[in-house]
Amino acid sequence: MTDSTTAAPTSGPAVGAHLGRALVLISVAQLMLVLDGTITNIALPHIARDLGMGAAALTWVVTIYALAFGGLLLLGGRLGDLLGRRRTFTIGLVVFAAASLLGGAATEGWMLLAARALQGVGAALASPAALALITTNFPAGPPRNKAMGVFAAMSGIGAATGLLLGGFLTGLDSIFGMDVTGWRLTLWINAPIGLVAALLAPRWLAEAERSPSRLDIPGAVTATLGLFCLVFGLSRGGEADHGWSDPATVVTLVAGVVLLTAFVLIERRVANPLLPLRIVLDRTRGTSFGAMLFAAAAMISMFYFNGQFVQRIMGYEPLHAGVAFLPFSASVMLGAGLSSALVSRIGVRVITGTGTLVASLALFGFSRYDVDDSPVAVLRSLAPGGEPLGADVSYATSILPFLVMMGVGMGMTFVPMTLTAVHAVRREDSGVGSGVLNTVQQVGGALGLAILGTISLHAVNGRTEDVSGPLRDGLAASGVDPDASVPGGAMSYLDSALYTATYTEGATNAFLGSALLMLVASLLIWTFLRVTPAELAPAKDAAAPAPVADPV
Repeated sequence: MTDSTTAAPTSGPAVGAHLGRALVLISVAQLMLVLDGTITNIALPHIARDLGMGAAALTWVVTIYALAFGGLLLLGGRLGDLLGRRRTFTIGLVVFAAASLLGGAATEGWMLLAARALQGVGAALASPAALALITTNFPAGPPRNKAMGVFAAMSGIGAATGLLLGGFLTGLDSIFGMDVTGWRLTLWINAPIGLVAALLAPRWLAEAERSPSRLDIPGAVTATLGLFCLVFGLSRGGEADHGWSDPATVVTLVAGVVLLTAFVLIERRVANPLLPLRIVLDRTRGTSFGAMLFAAAAMISMFYFNGQFVQRIMGYEPLHAGVAFLPFSASVMLGAGLSSALVSRIGVRVITGTGTLVASLALFGFSRYDVDDSPVAVLRSLAPGGEPLGADVSYATSILPFLVMMGVGMGMTFVPMTLTAVHAVRREDSGVGSGVLNTVQQVGGALGLAILGTISLHAVNGRTEDVSGPLRDGLAASGVDPDASVPGGAMSYLDSALYTATYTEGATNAFLGSALLMLVASLLIWTFLRVTPAELAPAKDAAAPAPVADPV
């Protein structure tokens, strides 16, 4: 178990420093870190064109950030406990800003992927420290609960804000008369924000007490490599060129399971564990982490598949696609505000259980997209002057209601889950506790994209067999060589037609799978979560040293 002694706090502002400025700084930094998980979604087609990246490589633009972020969060949380959370927060912001500059300057696909991974490293250092700094800078009770509510709302809003900002920036081709490549701005915009936040942190944030415990290197290595192997194997298994029987897929999945098992065994025996198992074995926190894992896995589908659906099927321009997601941002704020106000009076199980049920219904609604994607309709849409295949899909009835439902549901989920995830955690472990919450969010998203991508691919492959022949014949009959490349792109005419004809089938099946994942999260909450409003009151707050749990 960890040593309960603490070192003297490092220099910094008094605990009574202006709380408003502290909350703004922490929230803006968290917003930047979270939105980067989705800001590139709308830019993916443009990245593919400029860097020559195929469909499988494009998936990794999203996944590798989540992998590095989630895989290193436990280490980042413990480093915050050992080195000081403000210091770790500042270092993470600087790394993130530098990686963003490198990513925006990438001229090859591997350079962008490397920069995205480095962004994840910076986020893994800064994000758990940000949440832990709330417990350092805000007194227990209503002030901390309100701060947690704002922080949780930033986590939810960041994903949708990334789509909006990504759409706006991607659509730009000039600034002040200078030619620019819009997708590069989606990365470069992080640099000034991160650097300014890093400069203000020592002035606006109080430092926390530091733990003198030693760093658990074996635990860090096995946890990080284990998570990477597991998500990599799941992602590879869903790719058409590899599949689940591919030797590399099997080896990496087995390696992931073995490494994570080794991690648990190490944590049971090491004197200063990276993850004290009492944190996750507690019923309240364990349920919160499990539910968040499934909720994050389900939520990723809304951004990844809808972001492409509105552009490639409905024909939206990047900015239009981003604006289309604004109602989600507003409804997350509504749900977060509602749950923040009710959490001290109504059981967390009722609030979060209801939120996940509402989100599941929203995902089911997305699975009902109805598009005429017959070969005849596809060829007509691809002909010169043809309307987008999904031009007749009504945003007001087919998308908007479910965006609002999803936002309210996620807002009702984020606040209580954030509070219960750090409920009754020892002060010296608060960085690790928040790190676990962020880990399950990021790893859940990566796992979700791998699982839902596999579901989508299965549906796409089945439909491809049905429409490939008619589409090839139709293109040839119109005087187009099906195997010739589309001007300005790397896809052939046949591949482009197949993508259009099969995307809706794959996306709707993925949404149905995500609705089931969200129901699993809801089932966990209704069945196992028992924390009461009284237990979240100041007298039970984690700031007071909790009794040391029996060794696990």
